[in-house]
Amino acid sequence: MLKKLSAAALASTVLVGTAQATTEIEWWHAFTGRLGELVAEQVEKFNASQSDYKVVASHKGNYSETLNAGIAAFRAGEQPHILMVFEVGTATMMAAEGAVTPVYQLMADSGADFDPDAFIGSVKGYYTTTGGEMLSMPYNSSTPVLWVNRDALEGAGIDPDTDLSTWQKVGDVLDALKAAGHECPLTTAWQSWVHLENFSAYHNVPFATKDNGFAGLDTELAFNGATQVKHIQTMGDWAKDGKFFYAGRRNEGGANFRGGECALFTESSAGYAGINAEAEFDFEVRPLPYWDGVDGAPQNTIIGGASLWVMAGHEAEEYAGAAAFMNFISSSEIQAKWHQDTGYLPITAAAGDLTREQGFYEANPGTDIAVIQMTAKQPTANSKGLRLGSFDQIRGIIDEELEAVWSGDKSAQEALDSAVERGNQLLRRFEQANR
Repeated sequence: MLKKLSAAALASTVLVGTAQATTEIEWWHAFTGRLGELVAEQVEKFNASQSDYKVVASHKGNYSETLNAGIAAFRAGEQPHILMVFEVGTATMMAAEGAVTPVYQLMADSGADFDPDAFIGSVKGYYTTTGGEMLSMPYNSSTPVLWVNRDALEGAGIDPDTDLSTWQKVGDVLDALKAAGHECPLTTAWQSWVHLENFSAYHNVPFATKDNGFAGLDTELAFNGATQVKHIQTMGDWAKDGKFFYAGRRNEGGANFRGGECALFTESSAGYAGINAEAEFDFEVRPLPYWDGVDGAPQNTIIGGASLWVMAGHEAEEYAGAAAFMNFISSSEIQAKWHQDTGYLPITAAAGDLTREQGFYEANPGTDIAVIQMTAKQPTANSKGLRLGSFDQIRGIIDEELEAVWSGDKSAQEALDSAVERGNQLLRRFEQANR
């Protein structure tokens, strides 16, 4: 009996020791549906690959809700180890003094084998200091493209291979679709991101001064220039004529396109996961159109998506686990699969090379368009990205003003002038608060 008791006690001790040896890492993210499933798959693979750490992933709402949850948790002393933050939250996280541990510091302190130069420049630049130090780990980076319902074009008597490289040519196709009785020739997701933020970068015109905010907090919005006004007014005219269908501020239009209602759709390259899974029609991806005649266009588009920030206030062993997990999910094999499954960019050159070697691009024509669109030209001060304080709120202002254009209540010039004025007020408050 004593021997059995001793054995049981020994087993209990071993189990306790094993449990104590596994360090738990909390990761808060914003993904549901198919993307949530793929996140869970990555976590399971990491947890199965070693026994020192256990990552626990938790969905905390959409991008804005996840950021707000992380900030609230930090104030309460209950912050996760890793927080997913969408790209427009970068300036907010940089200004959150004492709330984050920069990735470059995390990797150095943990002794992790980490090469920031492995990340493609258009992605890396968004999340680094002017000195090249990486602040957060790029994770899901996307860029807008044009999705095409080939069946809808063919049904309207339009050659599905017709050139859609410029907005002038898109306009001709919209005319033909309307004449054929099509009720949704064009729709969009994320109107500010696609049609002002990326539009400005793609046409190499400033969205804001001070290198779009990278060069200082004293930046001012500048997206009410002639090029942007022309594009938004044209879309407003298309809306009035029934050629552009506005579905909502986020990705509400995605359901209309995936359901076969809309012929053309401007959205993230990451729309691939949902479109590929749901569309019952022949579809393809094309480069984002540009206006022919604008000097320097097309330049390069900029990224959307999110990066992973490491929150301050945790133990060294937990940070070692966070570093190990980040290295794991940025590895070539994991990133290549993520890129192929989702349409997000391969954030490292090695992941893109591996995808090509595996024959994915050859088997799935067009899936490399987003990569080419981002990397064909060296980014300029206008096309590196955006780093603006309070930008989530500024996007809300832009959405409101664009809706006034789509409804015919304002001209593009009036709406963009108003958005700039209102947005600049938020920038001044942000600047004052972070001086």
